[in-house]
Amino acid sequence: MERKDVASKYLWKVSDIYPSDEAWEEAYRQAENAISFQSYAGRLGDPEALLALFRRQEEVGKQLERLYLYAHMRHDEDSRQSKYTAMQSRAMALFVRFSSETSFVEPELTALDADTLQAYAADRRLSDYDYYFRCLIRDKKHILSAKEEKLLAAGGEVYSQFQNIFSMIDNADISLGEIDDGKGGKIALTHGVYGVLLHGEDRELRRRAFERYYEAYIGLTNTIAATYFGNVKKDVFLSQARGYGSCLERALEGEDVDVCVYRNLIDSVHENLPSMHRYMALRKKVLKLDEQHMYDIYVPLVADAELKLTYEQACDLVVEGLSPLGEEYCALLRKGFAEGWVDVCETTGKRSGAYSTGVFGLHPFVLLNYQQTTHDVFTIAHEMGHSLHSWYSNANQPYAKAEYRIFVAEVASTVNEVLLLRYILATTKDEATKKYLLNYFLDTVRTTLHRQTMFAEFESSAHAMAEKGEPLTSENLCALYLGLNRRYYGDSIVHDPQIAYEWSRIPHFYTSFYVYKYATGIVSAISIVDRILKEGEPAVRDYKAFLSSGGSDSPVELLKIAGVDLTKKDTFAKALQSFDDTLARLEKMLG
Repeated sequence: MERKDVASKYLWKVSDIYPSDEAWEEAYRQAENAISFQSYAGRLGDPEALLALFRRQEEVGKQLERLYLYAHMRHDEDSRQSKYTAMQSRAMALFVRFSSETSFVEPELTALDADTLQAYAADRRLSDYDYYFRCLIRDKKHILSAKEEKLLAAGGEVYSQFQNIFSMIDNADISLGEIDDGKGGKIALTHGVYGVLLHGEDRELRRRAFERYYEAYIGLTNTIAATYFGNVKKDVFLSQARGYGSCLERALEGEDVDVCVYRNLIDSVHENLPSMHRYMALRKKVLKLDEQHMYDIYVPLVADAELKLTYEQACDLVVEGLSPLGEEYCALLRKGFAEGWVDVCETTGKRSGAYSTGVFGLHPFVLLNYQQTTHDVFTIAHEMGHSLHSWYSNANQPYAKAEYRIFVAEVASTVNEVLLLRYILATTKDEATKKYLLNYFLDTVRTTLHRQTMFAEFESSAHAMAEKGEPLTSENLCALYLGLNRRYYGDSIVHDPQIAYEWSRIPHFYTSFYVYKYATGIVSAISIVDRILKEGEPAVRDYKAFLSSGGSDSPVELLKIAGVDLTKKDTFAKALQSFDDTLARLEKMLG
């Protein structure tokens, strides 16, 4: 279907950003002429000059964000339109200029003495930036001399090369080959096709795909191991250069997250592994397998009970499912559905998948490619969770504090998914749907909590080895990963030798200590939903206060507003109890 054939009610209103391309061009010229900040250099010891700089940065930053958003959304409507690709590039070029023009700000501020920074943090005129100053004060002990900082900064492009090398291997150079489709034909393997085949019912096809897929990585294992070791050594170098106790400490302090959160996650999941092993045993029993292999664990236990709803019906169901969040929240959902926040239909040239986006001072936008499936109904709830998190943050915080950290970015979206799932389970009369959704929840927790925690433990162990001076080789990385796989999945599964190489295909490992945030995000979301359904209005009030808090404090402190304290292990235990309860319910239903 072409975009011109879609009814306007199913299209997002990009005109809310700029009414036309011509208006964008005029705004571009204005922004281009406004990027000039050198007159503030050397004056940041004066609070009046500093405030003027911050205000000007915000003004220009808002202009640049709108320019990029418009071009980005127009491009995603139809990627065949080279005009918008070029406009995206032009907007990004302005961001690069902006970053260069303001690059003096942080070094100049960190060069100020701690008393001056403390005074700035307490200055009412600079109250929009108090958390920023607190973070600067915290990081000050890790800031080096101007000469040393310049030297480290000069290595920036080198530091990113390990990720770039892996990306080239994984997306350009690796040959995943073909497999027999069992019908006399061939299937060309790609990363996407592999994922689809693992969820399919044809077990022999799954096995062939699994073996051929890992054969490609095994053939490159030494090269990938050397690349990953280089990335880890880079982390060790930067951590030691800045005086951190470990790579993990450096990564988490950069997010203002206590290391105990990481430790609590791993320890708590370890304590819950008997339930994970029980789930693996249930899968083996229900699928009637003599031997359960790693290529069997993504197959649904229950035939896909699709909801098959029109977009309007799906939106109504989402509003009903999220009704525990109150009328104000539901009114915002309805407003978004009715007033051009959402681009609904799949059309020729449109970007695949789904996302939420937006800028300060404007309502959010959501891209969908809606199909009548259960997954896509949950996608609506998920993306609107992101959108309303941004809406509440922007409505209640100044620009400097509105953007929330990645650590909490998936909390609101997952809250919506879990609330919707609980609602459908409580209201549907269809037993197949109930079983399907229970299985859906268990697999979501398994992949988002247990598996990502296993990844997080692998990362911390690999970095600890390097910090002790041990080289990372294909042999010891595979041994480490296979040991973790056995621990996490238990005895009801054959730990195929190929799975020892799974570490070598995970791109997130090149953004060190990132994956644990998926796990803490779902723990936080489950905890919030449980509290909302038990306590009602007080919990909803606290949750909205969290949504409204943006990036005004440490993400761990902000989650405490919603009743989630990740510095305490019992928070993780309560969330993992939901996995146990759901598993018991599904075991009973499946007999």
